[in-house]
Amino acid sequence: MSPEQDSKERYDLDVLRAAFPAWVLFCSDAGVFYATRRGVHLREADIDKGLQQTVSADDAEAFVSLLRDQTRMAVGL
Repeated sequence: MSPEQDSKERYDLDVLRAAFPAWVLFCSDAGVFYATRRGVHLREADIDKGLQQTVSADDAEAFVSLLRDQTRMAVGL
């Protein structure tokens, strides 16, 4: 098992789902992490401010960082 695969397998998506309930989270067969906002359709003005409807990352640490940043920016939606 490569170090990259080991990192992905050690990361528990259920823990992330509990931590980020406003997002639908999954990991693709290729090992890419994806999240899309649950029940929110962003307006163009929100997107212009840097919010994203869906985010993705190749590793868990970058994924969590994206989700945290997006959550902070979305306060007030």
